[in-house]
Amino acid sequence: MTGVLIVCGAPIGEPRDASPRLAEVLATADVVAAEDTRRVRRLAHALGVTIAGRVTSCYDAVEGARAAALTEQLLAGRTVALITDAGMPAVSDPGFRVVAAAAVAGIPVTVVPGPSAVTAALAVSGLPSDRFTFEGFLPRRGGERRTRLRELSAERRTMVFLEAPHRLTASLGDLAAAFGADRAAVACRELTKTWEEIVRGDLGRLLCWATDGREIRGELTLVVAGAPAGPRRLTFADLAADVPVAATGTAVAAAGTAVAAAEAAAGAGGARRDGDIPREATEPGAPAGSAPRLAPASPRPERSAAGEAQDDDQEEGFGPPGPPTPADLAAAVARHEAAGLSRAQARRAVMEHYGVTRAAVYDALLATRPADTRRSRPSPEG
Repeated sequence: MTGVLIVCGAPIGEPRDASPRLAEVLATADVVAAEDTRRVRRLAHALGVTIAGRVTSCYDAVEGARAAALTEQLLAGRTVALITDAGMPAVSDPGFRVVAAAAVAGIPVTVVPGPSAVTAALAVSGLPSDRFTFEGFLPRRGGERRTRLRELSAERRTMVFLEAPHRLTASLGDLAAAFGADRAAVACRELTKTWEEIVRGDLGRLLCWATDGREIRGELTLVVAGAPAGPRRLTFADLAADVPVAATGTAVAAAGTAVAAAEAAAGAGGARRDGDIPREATEPGAPAGSAPRLAPASPRPERSAAGEAQDDDQEEGFGPPGPPTPADLAAAVARHEAAGLSRAQARRAVMEHYGVTRAAVYDALLATRPADTRRSRPSPEG
């Protein structure tokens, strides 16, 4: 008779968030294979249980060897609990080799569901979640990271990345250069923990947030919108355009009014960054700093089947229909530079986003310059 492998989800934040089943498994398993033996003992203490079985480490460097030893324990009829520091084993954490070895040996594998930063960030992002891709950590080396992002530049599904605080600025800069600074994105820091922070907007706004002078600590999960179908931006206002105001009450209507007012003020007094949701657009009575409720400035008009394609091109927030004008290209370069990109990075981002040539971007910059400065065409260093 063989044993059973139990894959256990560990709480990301407070121990009280753990599943009641987890406490039972830790107290009764014959072997507890933990990413960090000290942390699992602290977790058991917080849950008020005593681990009676043997505790062994199972981190990245030793997982391969541990998989063979744990399989022997399972074949001998023992119950093995597999747990990582936080979240689900095998999801950017050790565990998949142990599960694979057990499956090959014909050993039953079951799961105690727990939290995952991937699905938690996706759930609170407000970005499309019907189809998404989890990309894990981006490469540490800048060249490899930029190559990987170029490969993902045409990805239509929502993308989820994990990132370390000390690489956040570099990664956001490369993301903005590859996808465009106006690509909708969300940064989730310390999810479910005391200092949880969720920042929504676009990659340009996230880059400004990451470089505002304060030290950013903790675990970070980035959720980035997929590539739009054509030279059109997808903002949070667009995503909320399917929410009928009449069906969602005065709170959503008030949020839509706040968004419209903020956009009007930005249009009158300075540049507007699409996707930037005002902090005032929150549910009435909600605590200060709470996540904004998203809503359109006005309900989406009814459309006939014959006019649907034409109306889609005219929807607010998608930008002008057809090819971009020189003014569109020059304004996009200016937005990228304002977000912190260099002039060369901004030009490359606009080329990739609109699908235009380098010469088209240079001609647009030259055409929109004041008359007294139009002396020569910029040199193509980018």
